[in-house]
Amino acid sequence: MEVIKNNEGFEAVNSNPSLMRKVVHLDHLMVTIIEFLNGPMEVPDPPHKHIHEQITYVAAGSLKFFIEDREYLLQEGDVFKVASNLNHSIQTLTEYVKLVDSFTPLREDFI
Repeated sequence: MEVIKNNEGFEAVNSNPSLMRKVVHLDHLMVTIIEFLNGPMEVPDPPHKHIHEQITYVAAGSLKFFIEDREYLLQEGDVFKVASNLNHSIQTLTEYVKLVDSFTPLREDFI
């Protein structure tokens, strides 16, 4: 399908209705849209890392972004990037946060 409408394609992440994700991909390009509906978080998500390069656009809300030993305060319209195999996590600061993630290679675990 070439077009995915705004309200289509969201699924709960790990059966959690407060964390919704939409995955759109071709053979070599992937974008995910993730909505956090239960903020603000009391503590950051546990740090994680993956082989994928990631660029994320903050479409709504505000959050703290942690990468290795650095911390950033991000608002709507900001962008962050994560090189392969760097520890990173977020902590939402508002009730609603919407992120648009791009990954390469594809996140097979999301498909």
